[in-house]
Amino acid sequence: MSLRHRFGSILIAGLCAFASMAASAHAILVASSPKLNGTVAAGHVQMVFKYNSKIDQHRSRMLLIGPDKSETVLTIATDSKSNEIDTSADLAPGSYTLRWQALALDGHITRGDLPFTVVAKQ
Repeated sequence: MSLRHRFGSILIAGLCAFASMAASAHAILVASSPKLNGTVAAGHVQMVFKYNSKIDQHRSRMLLIGPDKSETVLTIATDSKSNEIDTSADLAPGSYTLRWQALALDGHITRGDLPFTVVAKQ
């Protein structure tokens, strides 16, 4: 094998390795409470979002959109597990959306919306 072919093979292998590392660097939501399109009881609601990697909780964001389309920035607990965003809010019955933004420690940002419903306590 010539030097040119070896260099080309090494370059391609390096690019493939870099691409696979970059793809796995994003903080992907793997579990949440409340669940996507789930239902929770009215009152003080704990919200926990778990990701597949460590995240920067200080620079991640959680926005609660209420039934009347009002927006509230929620405070993220800084003593959560390194792969979680934890917060809470007092919620009345209605349809809500949590708009989240997670910053992985390597600097990649992922975003999403999680709609859920709050029902009256029985």
